[in-house]
Amino acid sequence: MFGGEGFIMQKLQGDGMAFVHAGGTIIERTTSHNDKLRVDTGCLVAFTSSVNYDIEFVGGIKNTIFGGEGIFFATLSGQGKVWIQSLPISRLASRILAYGTYNRKEEGSILGGIGNMLDGDGR
Repeated sequence: MFGGEGFIMQKLQGDGMAFVHAGGTIIERTTSHNDKLRVDTGCLVAFTSSVNYDIEFVGGIKNTIFGGEGIFFATLSGQGKVWIQSLPISRLASRILAYGTYNRKEEGSILGGIGNMLDGDGR
């Protein structure tokens, strides 16, 4: 409800191999019992059952109004492994859509207009 990416968590257990969908660069972090990670809720991919998960308010009026990514962190503490992604698929899709609908300038080149005609954008 407060995470910004939906509130669906799935539990994987048992023997075998599992494939998990994630985007961007995946970082595997091994945490100790004293560690406390604050991660954007959309960037959290997975964590072992020994890691404690909570939601924490980012705080600050500027973050709340101008943050753009959400106003809550996923807070992870305890010993275990955590997997974090750099770019959730929802953000990747919105950035691609924004780029595709953006009116490009002539890329700073005197040949920019010719390049636009060649790539099908002959406006």
